[in-house]
Amino acid sequence: MVEMMDAVYTVKAAKFMAAGLCMAIGGIGPALGQGYVGGKICESISKSPDAAKMIADRGMVSMLIVETSSVFSFVIALMLLFAV
Repeated sequence: MVEMMDAVYTVKAAKFMAAGLCMAIGGIGPALGQGYVGGKICESISKSPDAAKMIADRGMVSMLIVETSSVFSFVIALMLLFAV
């Protein structure tokens, strides 16, 4: 009976570790990408302040596209925690 409980706790620990790694690795890329996109948006607005509204709108769409990979990793982490 003790070995069975040890196996259950080991599986639970592995699920938590896998979900944490999924979020850690899945969050690094979008964070770097959003920083890069944000910097380029600021550069573009400083070069062409007349088009600031258009640049900001397109920049927000770009930020949303970059953010989707972190949302996917969050969904996978939730699936690891609750569905497996």
